[in-house]
Amino acid sequence: MTDPIVLQVFSPLEPFELLIYCPITIGGLDISITSVTVYFLFGFCFFVYFFGVGTLRLFLLPTPIQSFLERFYVFVLGLVRDQTKGVGVALFPLFLFLLPFIALVNLVGLFPYSYAATAHFSVTFTLSLILNGSFLLLGFYTKGLKFFQLFIPSGAPAALLPLIVAIELVSYLIRSFSLAIRLFANMTAGHTLLHILGGFAALLLAGGWLMVSIPTLFLVFFIFLLEVLIAFIQAYVFTILLLIYLSDVYSVDH
Repeated sequence: MTDPIVLQVFSPLEPFELLIYCPITIGGLDISITSVTVYFLFGFCFFVYFFGVGTLRLFLLPTPIQSFLERFYVFVLGLVRDQTKGVGVALFPLFLFLLPFIALVNLVGLFPYSYAATAHFSVTFTLSLILNGSFLLLGFYTKGLKFFQLFIPSGAPAALLPLIVAIELVSYLIRSFSLAIRLFANMTAGHTLLHILGGFAALLLAGGWLMVSIPTLFLVFFIFLLEVLIAFIQAYVFTILLLIYLSDVYSVDH
């Protein structure tokens, strides 16, 4: 009698489990090397290598890589100029790195046995909080106390100014949550759906349901292509929203 095929069924959220590779604690501060650290380092190294190789030697007749990098450079520069009306060009290198970095981390998480770093709210929230908080500090540094004008709607009654400023300040800080949740939710939903459908197709194949498993595999393939597109779109949206937040810093008159 042939033993039945037994498949180990994994949790759909298992790809999002945070793994600690090298625990490090200094003065009570946990700076362990985790799966997030590894994939972020991979994204950074890939960015440096790709842009370094593409710009190491520049030719009058550009190579395909050089041509792509030049077009990408002009594309990101155009985004920064359009969204900040040209005043945020000083921070252009930040967005030139941020857009492909997030897109790459999003894409890597789609492949089997990889890790979806941007599908963790703690990761996306920390990233958005640092960037949005830096813009807030930049506003106070460049505008001083006049930066509070950003939180005072025109024509607001003087008696309600303390309450209005508090509400506007809280709504400004909530931007970090909304920015983080948007990226986290889209990545988590797509990766979970792929994991569930892929596991379902594997169960059908193991059970001999070939006629049902083949359409399911095609469905998984098309959803994978859709998730690739979403990975780029979410990186683009994340960058655009940060540029809008940056433009608010410069919108306050001297």
